[in-house]
Order: sequence, then C-alpha cells, then structure tokens
Amino acid sequence: MFKLHRAWLVAAVTFVALVGAAGFRATPGVLMNPLHDEFGWSMGTISAAVSVNLALYGLTSPFAAALMERFGIRRVVSVALLVVAAGSGLTVFMTASWELILCWGVLVGLGTGSMALAFVATVTSAWFVKHRGIVTGVLTAGSAAGQLVFLPALASIAGSVGWRIAALTVAGAALVVVPLVAWLLRDRPEDIGLLAYGASKPQPRPEITVSAGRRAIDVLFQAARTRNFWLLAAGFAICGATTNGLVGTHFIPAAMDHGMGETAAASLLALVGVFDIAGTIFSGWLTDRLDSRVLLGAYYGLRGLSLFALPSLFAGTTQPSMLVFIVFYGLDWVATVPPTVALCRRYYGTAGPIVFGWVFASHQVGAAFAAVAAGIVRDQLGNYDLAWYIAGLLSCAAAVLSLLMLAGRRRTPTPEPALAA
Repeated sequence: MFKLHRAWLVAAVTFVALVGAAGFRATPGVLMNPLHDEFGWSMGTISAAVSVNLALYGLTSPFAAALMERFGIRRVVSVALLVVAAGSGLTVFMTASWELILCWGVLVGLGTGSMALAFVATVTSAWFVKHRGIVTGVLTAGSAAGQLVFLPALASIAGSVGWRIAALTVAGAALVVVPLVAWLLRDRPEDIGLLAYGASKPQPRPEITVSAGRRAIDVLFQAARTRNFWLLAAGFAICGATTNGLVGTHFIPAAMDHGMGETAAASLLALVGVFDIAGTIFSGWLTDRLDSRVLLGAYYGLRGLSLFALPSLFAGTTQPSMLVFIVFYGLDWVATVPPTVALCRRYYGTAGPIVFGWVFASHQVGAAFAAVAAGIVRDQLGNYDLAWYIAGLLSCAAAVLSLLMLAGRRRTPTPEPALAA
C-alpha cells in the first residue's frame, strides 16, 4: 500500500503559510489610494511604510532562519502569524502616518519576514534530498498564490466597505493559519523517526553553540569573504527592486494614473501570480537539471526587456499588449528563487539557508529602496515612466552579475566548521 512521506505534508502546510505571508505583505499596495484619500498622506509618505515593511521582510529572514535552526520551524512560524495579526488589526485605530509605519511597516514586516523565502530554504534543506529544486519552486509559488488569493478580494473589500475591513480580514486570515501550523508542521524528519525524502541516512543536525543572532551574524561574516556571495546579493537586490518594490507596490497606482479601476489593476497584478506559479515550478524543474547561474542570467535579462516596454502598455482598459506583459512578467516574477537557493546550498553547505536569508535580505533592501524611490518619482514627475526604465537597466545589470559567477571556481571554499559553530 502506498504511503505518503511526511515531507509532503510538511511542504503542504509550508505552502499555506507562504500563501498567507505573501498576501499579508502585498496588501499595502491595495491600501495606498484609500489611505491617500482619507488621510491626505502623500504617496511618498505611504511608500515609506511599505519600504520599512519590505526592508524588515528581508532583514528578518536570516535571523528567522537561525531561530528556526535553534527553536524549530513550528514555533517561529506560529509566533510570526500572531505578530502579523496584531500589526494588521491595530491599523484600524491609526490616525497618524507614524502608526502606519509601526503597524504595516514594523509588525507586519517582522511577521512576514519570519515566513519569507529563507523559510523555504530551511524546510527543503531539512525535509528533502530528492526533488529539492522543484519543491523549492512549488513553495516559492506560494508567494504568487498569496497575491492571487488576496489582492482582488482585498481590493474589492477596500473599495466597497473600506480599507479597515480589508485590514481586519488580513488579521483574521493570519489567526486562522496558526492552529494548522501548530498541529501539522514539524521541524525535522529525524525528530519523528524518519529520513528526509530521498535520503539514505539521517542528516546531521548543525551544532549550535551560540545564540540565533550570533549564528546569523557569524554566517554573514564567513559568506561575505567570498566573491559569489556579493554577486548573488547584488543580483537579488535588483530582483527585489524590480518585483516587490516597484511592480508589486506601484503597479496598481500606476495603472490608476492611466484611468484603470483599482479592482481591474489588482486583478492584473493577481494574474501575474497565476503565471508565476507555473513559471516558478518550471524554474525549479530546470534548476534540478541546468546550471543555475545561466538560468539567473536569462531570467534577469528577459525581465529587463519587458520593463522597457511597460510604460507604453498602460491604458484605461486592459489591452492585449498588457496581457502579454502580465503573462511574460508573471512567468519570470520569482523564477529566480530556485536557482538562487540552489547556489547558496551549493556554495555554503549546511549554512545555505541562513546565507540565503542574507541574500534575500538584500532582495528586500532593494525592494524597500525602489518602493520609496518610485513614490518620489511619481510625486515629482507626475508619472512612473522613469522608474520603469531604470528598473529595466538594473535588470540587465543583474544578468551580467549572474553570469560573472561562471568565471569563478565550481565551489567557493567556505570552512564548514566555522559556519556550524
């Protein structure tokens, strides 16, 4: 009789948590115009809260990976969901912009950052040996599914009954996921007498002799001595700037500048998520078979070309050319994650999830910078065109950075004992 390996159940629960985290983090894009209309805050001011959210979403990631290593995945994710619920729920009482920064920026940023893509790297490293690439792709696609599930619904709620009900919906959704995580998620297969899927022997548990914070910092210092870390981090910073920071935050208000309705614009952004699911899973499949450095170069280069075309595609209604962009950009949205995770694991061994956490932190720093910069561009010039063109140039630069790793040695020498200490 066929028996499903427990790793697949853990992956399923992880997927649900990631869906929620992505939807929670993406919600400020829906609320920008309602907050601007009610409080009179500028797009730059509101973007500052989004920027803090994006930065903490990334900077929390390596520390969350170290906390998961020390205290377990289940505990960290459960607490993170409670923090998200608190941050979203408290926004209904705010009257000043600093409260927006505290709630959506700090609390939601910390909570969703603890369920960011380093969470994916931690789960796949602990539970999978076989099919790691494609499982990474599927779990990463949870981020796209979060947009698909939440954005159109939240845009509709915000437009019909107000942004406060939308914020409370996010808080309630986060609380619903907590019992599921506490009941079904497990930290390591060895803890329940199993091997990781595809493993022939137990995987060694990293020897942790320092605090989670010190562990994350030590890993950063070790990885920062290597050339490939900086190439990965710089490329991923541009990835964040051109996805979450720019398109994820400003696509809806940019479309509305051209006369498109908010729900229609949110639906287009959600459609990016639909195609991102297919693109990221396929990227995971390719990562198990092709050189990850070449894949990254191709993904970034194609993204740059699509961004150059975007300013001419906006209109009051959805045109076929915009749908072509949505399909193309969706397939490429986070296709970069599986090869980046694979390279971190390849170059840094058991410390790979924490290293990826730091690389992902650079992703979110890039996203935070782009979120604010694009808001300022809009305030000063009255449109987003310059932001799209600069993003296209940066994406082409990221393609070059990725291909530069081909010139290095196959494995970056990083002393494992130092990373494990």
